Amino acid sequence: MKSHPLYPYLAAVLSMLLWGMSFVWTAVLLEYYAPVTIIFLRLSISTLFMFIILKITGSFQQIKPRDYRLFLLSALFNPFFYFLGENYGVKLTTPTISAVLIATIPLFAPIAAWIVLKERLSRLNIIGFVISFAGILIMLLNRDLHFESSPLGSAALMFAVFSAVIYSIMLKKLSDRYAPFFIIAVQNLLGMIYFLPLFLIFEFQHFISIAPTIEVISSFFALAILCSSLAFVFFTIAMREIGVAKANVFTNLIPVFTGIFSYFVIDERLGKQKIFGIIIVVAGLFFAQLGRYRSLKKLK
Repeated sequence: MKSHPLYPYLAAVLSMLLWGMSFVWTAVLLEYYAPVTIIFLRLSISTLFMFIILKITGSFQQIKPRDYRLFLLSALFNPFFYFLGENYGVKLTTPTISAVLIATIPLFAPIAAWIVLKERLSRLNIIGFVISFAGILIMLLNRDLHFESSPLGSAALMFAVFSAVIYSIMLKKLSDRYAPFFIIAVQNLLGMIYFLPLFLIFEFQHFISIAPTIEVISSFFALAILCSSLAFVFFTIAMREIGVAKANVFTNLIPVFTGIFSYFVIDERLGKQKIFGIIIVVAGLFFAQLGRYRSLKKLK
């Protein structure tokens, strides 16, 4: 049975909603724990949850020997490299600023997709990218046209961006051979293994010295189940159906959701300038996807 053509777009929006919230939950946890601890525990809970589901549903798949290297490399770039850059970026800046910089992924993903996967973009896609980037700058700059972000924090976040772009290419190849839920479960397991030595050597003593609160526990489970499990599954489904470049355009929605969520949860100020930037970002998203909707209409 063929799925509804709007399902991939709904999956993309849901993944961005959850990832937008993840910056706020991460900011909450950074008040108690160091970045590697947060990532390791987040991946550990997510891996346990996903493998239990795979066991219950009997959805395990046999990984082909030729794909071992691809799984290992993809997990190295995401979650390992990506989460290192993202968490240190959130620690040194703010949730909204971090989300804005992460939202530059669509500006680099089309270039990588064009080089590696030979995906083509229409003029509307390019116009949408430009408009969205303008909205991102409006949200990122203050009234004096200075960036509201530390250089080191920005560098960490850009490292996460480039890691995500490379990961997207690898994920596209894997999604043609394996189910999305299985892919993310394996990658989270590998990511947890990558982070284990760093956690034990540098942060374990600090971890056991903290008494977790209800807020901490709920934030960990939200990150693990919603953001590290379901959001990645939704994004993999979207990317498999509409392509790397078009799926990554939805990343522009992350700072929108983060700004709104930050305002209600941690009282981060959402001024008129940020609201205007949000509107521009959404407008750019509309233009970038308009070509796709036209294609679907012609098929009907």
